[in-house]
Amino acid sequence: MDPLTLFALANTAVAAVKKGCQLYKDIKGAAGDVKAVLKDLDEQFHNNHKDKPATVTQRNAYIEEKNRVIELNKKSGETTGIYTEIGNHLGAYYDNFYKCIAVFEEEERRAKTEVYTGDDSLGKRALQRVLMRKQLEQMEVELREIMVYQSPPELGALYTDVEEMMKKMGKEQKVLIAKQMQYEAVQKRRRQAKIKQLQQYIILGIAGVVIACIFGFSMVLVVQSRIEMYPHLGTDLFPRTEQQRQAELFPKKYTGR
Repeated sequence: MDPLTLFALANTAVAAVKKGCQLYKDIKGAAGDVKAVLKDLDEQFHNNHKDKPATVTQRNAYIEEKNRVIELNKKSGETTGIYTEIGNHLGAYYDNFYKCIAVFEEEERRAKTEVYTGDDSLGKRALQRVLMRKQLEQMEVELREIMVYQSPPELGALYTDVEEMMKKMGKEQKVLIAKQMQYEAVQKRRRQAKIKQLQQYIILGIAGVVIACIFGFSMVLVVQSRIEMYPHLGTDLFPRTEQQRQAELFPKKYTGR
């Protein structure tokens, strides 16, 4: 499990929760007597521009706001779906939050008993863990502020329920993640041992081929040198024996004629 990936997922979930809370609050604020809300917008606009006519930009902004209120009022029945989505995103945040914390704690435990062989320095990894932990905690503070104090009461209750549930699940996840990381570490060491053994076999194989080639080339040189120095011994790989040479000189004698 990569902490950076988990952190990015948690950050994405937080952004989705914030967006959902704002939409939920806007729909709740626009629900009900939309005519009264639009009337209030009209009065505010005219009061702000009694002495000075509104510019084109100001008038367009006023019209856009009225249209937004009307559209939000039409979505007043969609708050249930948004409520569910916020809960899902909140759960995703806490899920990745506790996974991150579990990974950090397991890495810290392993740092006390195992030699680190990664590319980054120990100091850099430690600083990365501290910064990410602080950022995750800051996300939690922001979520609590938005959902409990800046949103309708039902979102505050949702936050409390999800937080309590995820704390229990987080403890269980911590144990499971630690076991999984330990298992993966063992498998990684086994793979590395197999790769090292395979590399040794390859090196031995290459060395054997090189030695065989050198031996073969040496034999060719020896034979060539022998042929040049002792041509009467023949041009074969092995020199001719005295009996073979006599047979070539006196073939009839050695054939029984």
